[in-house]
Amino acid sequence: MSNTPLLEGLHVVDLASFIAGPAAATVLGDFGADVVKVEPPRVGDAYRSLSRIPPNPRVEGVNYPWQLDNRNKRSIALNLKSPGARPVLESLVRWADVLVTNFPPRTRDKLGLDYDALAALNPRLIYADVTGFGEEGPDAQLPGFDVTAFWARSGLMDLTRQRDVPPAMNVFGSGDHSTAITLFAGIMTALYRRERTGRGARVTVSLLAEGAWAAGMWLQAVLVGAKSPRPVDRSDPPNALGSMYRTADDRWIVLVFVNEDKQVPLFLRAIGHPEAAENPRYADTPSRRAHAAEIAALLDRTFAKRSLAEWREVLDAAGLTYGVVQTLEECAQDPQLLANRVFVPIDDGGDDPHLTIDSPVRLDQEQKVRPGPAPDLGEHTEAVLHDLGFDTAGIEELRRAEAIG
Repeated sequence: MSNTPLLEGLHVVDLASFIAGPAAATVLGDFGADVVKVEPPRVGDAYRSLSRIPPNPRVEGVNYPWQLDNRNKRSIALNLKSPGARPVLESLVRWADVLVTNFPPRTRDKLGLDYDALAALNPRLIYADVTGFGEEGPDAQLPGFDVTAFWARSGLMDLTRQRDVPPAMNVFGSGDHSTAITLFAGIMTALYRRERTGRGARVTVSLLAEGAWAAGMWLQAVLVGAKSPRPVDRSDPPNALGSMYRTADDRWIVLVFVNEDKQVPLFLRAIGHPEAAENPRYADTPSRRAHAAEIAALLDRTFAKRSLAEWREVLDAAGLTYGVVQTLEECAQDPQLLANRVFVPIDDGGDDPHLTIDSPVRLDQEQKVRPGPAPDLGEHTEAVLHDLGFDTAGIEELRRAEAIG
């Protein structure tokens, strides 16, 4: 394993806001890239305030979403709307290997941040662009969030609910984080292309396209003529052996049997219903589907008689496939996640560091950078400007012009 991070020496300019774009830049930083976060003076990235918006939990003194998606970055407060900021922006572009943005197309054009304009300054630039709904079409200019583009418009929100129950609000950022990994993959692909051609490239992803990919199995079925699956009625599911059941202590178990002919008789005997295993109505897949409501009622009554711990013992002893619907508190203490070092300490100089979530991409032969604190707004403005070649007098001039904070 090398002691030098894989992407050390790679320069990244993060012009994006909120989650998907900045999170992709964070993954680059996890592998050692120098990431400069560009934020508007005084207000900064609006993501800084997300933890104060319900239903997000409040943690006094800890801006946890900001830390998660902006660790190991340097922050420069730069007013991109000011003409005086243009020399700084152009210097950043020439310095950068990768630039990440999520401005809508019209805003990019207005600010002079479109790909053609910036590629003219740096032909080796990897320009990584994330939008809500894509670059073209009638809704290209719409603001997009993961709840509206990834979840709602893709069909995922309609599918992941019970029949006659309103769609649920997704966990904030869940679509953004998967989109961030796609953007990271695109950036790395473009860097590989640059190694081969010497030329930069434009990488584009959208929350909507990512949602369509996440819904891909059933969406592909619809594309070739299938009828869209409708939200499931638990009392009469299409497959009672691929459903969720409540235990006596109000916990939920989800059953997943792939080889039903082998596993179902074993399962029915293990849960105390050997007579059901011999019932001809449950003998094969077509008959089990035809009698799904009957099986679901039987399993509802059965699982309601014992606690989760008791059922885990029964199902584990029988070697059956199932899942436990965990709480976030349980996930945070999950020995499997801990054993695989999914949670890593933040190197903030304290005696009792908080933990944060490692990005999911790993190489056994490469060492990641230990997570450091996310930056305060404009914390590194002067240091970055000095790196770009601005002297003290030049920095003061930028400040008088209100180009920097």
